[in-house]
Amino acid sequence: MAGPGAYVFGDEERREVEDVLTSGHLSRYGSADDPGFTQKVHTLEQEFAAHCGVAHAVATSSGTGALLISLLAAGIGPGDEVLVPGFTYVATMGAIVHARAVPVLVEVDESLTMDPQDLRRKITPRTRAVLVVHMLGNACDMRQIRKIVEERDLVLIEDACQAGGGSYDGRALGSFGALGAFSFNRYKMMSTGDGGIVVTDDQRLYERVFALHDQGHIPLRAGGKMAGHARSLIGLNFKMNELTGAVALAQLRKVDGIVATLREKKAALRARIPDLPGVRPRVLNDPAGDCASLLTYLFDEREHAEAVAARLGVRTVAGSGWHVYGLMDQIVEHKTPVPGWSEPARYAQPGDLPRTDDILGRAINISVGVVDNGIGAGFGINIASSDAEITLVAERFAAACEAA
Repeated sequence: MAGPGAYVFGDEERREVEDVLTSGHLSRYGSADDPGFTQKVHTLEQEFAAHCGVAHAVATSSGTGALLISLLAAGIGPGDEVLVPGFTYVATMGAIVHARAVPVLVEVDESLTMDPQDLRRKITPRTRAVLVVHMLGNACDMRQIRKIVEERDLVLIEDACQAGGGSYDGRALGSFGALGAFSFNRYKMMSTGDGGIVVTDDQRLYERVFALHDQGHIPLRAGGKMAGHARSLIGLNFKMNELTGAVALAQLRKVDGIVATLREKKAALRARIPDLPGVRPRVLNDPAGDCASLLTYLFDEREHAEAVAARLGVRTVAGSGWHVYGLMDQIVEHKTPVPGWSEPARYAQPGDLPRTDDILGRAINISVGVVDNGIGAGFGINIASSDAEITLVAERFAAACEAA
């Protein structure tokens, strides 16, 4: 188990899955007149939309699928530039490439999310969309980013895959853009092993998302499906099945409690780490809305961060593999499925974002709820950790900082 959702699996998930197995209906579709059809996916969509304060949600087979469908539904296509932060997961970049668009890298600031000032500098006449990433459970500076997007008439899409249950100014993450995408994989706030969901307030985008995720069908919310004829699109198959929907539904009903517990444990951990010279927590754009899945520290000196990481047996965030633009080998080497499929001839090269490189090289992640060596969070606590474990982790981190 790696993410907070996986640590709280219990009777709730088991009952929801047993409902589906007893019904025998594993597909998201069935007859609303059939009392045996439990409609877990449909119910998940309704409750998730309500949780985010939006009108619509469409459940998908993965967070990556949710991102790709969001881009396609927004009309992003060949040659369009999509601005994206250099610190994200490779899926964000891959979704842009598979939409036949061009990812344009934007620096992150000390929140480890998109720098609004560099975003403004990177806009060109070919820019169509901004794909923000609420990275490591921390909201982007949505006030500034929305202002820029609205001034330039761009499409705003939110990658909230790592930030389910988070908020900004009291509003759910995922609800600020035209579309918001979430993931339910094993490292996420809500876990089903795999799975995702798209949210939107726009009826037209909702119909496009639904059509794209299921071969062009227009939604019939009673649980069945129908062809949309003139309004239909050539779609694909990114549907969620009822078993995944059952687990996701139970997890959604727990997410507020998950976030509250993580915030309590993160506050306890932070309080037990003394103020240390040359070390400070990363910037939180809205501390009250933080998912609290990680406690990230920034060091004044890269060498200090690297020495502390070595003592703790982890890496700085700069070494977190496919989360860092310069380490995404398939992106750097432009390994598109078909040669010449997309222009330009390269998307990213190590060194393209010097500020991002500097910040990530001075950052260390301490796990609070997400235990994931892939983001350098192999040291820390989890949502089930005891008070004694929290104290031990705080003492070890402080000792490593002082000794390094």
